[in-house]
Amino acid sequence: MLSIQFIRQNTDLVRQALENRHDTAHLDAILTLDEQRRKLLTDVESLRAQRRQESRKYGQMKAAQTDSQATLPEERTGELANVREQIRLAEAEVQTVEEQLHDLLLRVPNIPDASVPVGRESADNPVVRSWGTPRQFDFHPRPHWALGEDLDIIDFARGVKLSGTRFYVLKGPGARLQRALISYMLHLHTAEHGYTEVYPPFMVKRECLVGSSNLPKFADNLYHDVEEDFWFVPTAEVPLTNLHRDEILEPAGLPLRYVAYSACFRREKMAAGKDTRGIKRGHQFDKVELYKFTAPENSMDELEKMVANAEQVCRRLGLPYRLLQLCTGDLGFASAKSYDIEVWAPGCQEWLEVSSCSNCTDFQARRANIRYRPAQGAKPQLVHTLNGSGLALPRILIAVLESYQQADGGVVVPEVLQPFMDGLKVIARPA
Repeated sequence: MLSIQFIRQNTDLVRQALENRHDTAHLDAILTLDEQRRKLLTDVESLRAQRRQESRKYGQMKAAQTDSQATLPEERTGELANVREQIRLAEAEVQTVEEQLHDLLLRVPNIPDASVPVGRESADNPVVRSWGTPRQFDFHPRPHWALGEDLDIIDFARGVKLSGTRFYVLKGPGARLQRALISYMLHLHTAEHGYTEVYPPFMVKRECLVGSSNLPKFADNLYHDVEEDFWFVPTAEVPLTNLHRDEILEPAGLPLRYVAYSACFRREKMAAGKDTRGIKRGHQFDKVELYKFTAPENSMDELEKMVANAEQVCRRLGLPYRLLQLCTGDLGFASAKSYDIEVWAPGCQEWLEVSSCSNCTDFQARRANIRYRPAQGAKPQLVHTLNGSGLALPRILIAVLESYQQADGGVVVPEVLQPFMDGLKVIARPA
């Protein structure tokens, strides 16, 4: 969330940022409410001063009366009561205006960093670098949905029977391959990259979604248990953001690096017929999430390190990829700067996004009230938060199946995953 002070003092900058993002926000209404709020607060303070003055007069007159049964003039007590009622009404109006202002502030996106290229959509994202060469096949590579059915490791019909469209069942070596990918990524990030593993709840309170910037703007994309007011996480970024909500972190502890596996739940709303084949898009999927809390001056360096950590997974799996920097029009709501990693899927014949790494600066920290002390005894300041997929399934599963397929219909298990699959080297077609 942007502070109202920042918006008030940098209105033109915020307007330009919204234009560059091709986004909208009720900026004029925010400024009007802010002015109204400040005037109301001045009125409340004036009324409180008047009440204090009337109370002193009341006390002086009471003390001057010799008869203990004597009462103050009726107009005096009425005037004091009238001031108190005016204060009550003014305070109620302040609360209403502040609630309206806060709701509108929650809907304003973050300011893109100066290094972010200006653009309208994903087609405007420049490629920063690439790695590997897509495999050349001496046969026509098949898409994962055909491979999965022939190998009897993906069951689309029973997924639909259980839960409806955009659900599927992984079976046998397919389920093991998914689990192996998750286990390997967690192992790599904890053993070599210095992250601390967290296993978070998959349902959270409403304030967690507000802190991570998913509410109120993206409520339609979330699954919600109304009776208990639990919200199913769209990504482990949500509980990880809120691990230190309303806390003051000590400077010696930064940066904090966390990695978490979670199932993710999102309402996928797309045009009819778009990405309907296979397991590319679903209402439930798995992801290994990277998350950092950093001091502001280090956050951009930590973003580059996070990107390198995610890239390392692709390299170890032997999957050609490209790294793109997101332009202003393609940035996420909370992000000030982001990179996407896309791997090549030869069966689908497309680049699949398997990671998006973002620096959210102090945008989430202000919402979740997460601060740190730059030095012992110093005034607390907001931390910067970073998040990234390290990596996301099922798209990395798609890339593995399609990249390692063989002419006989089997799939070679990448060498780094074999220890996590009890040594299995090939997923073969059933006899």
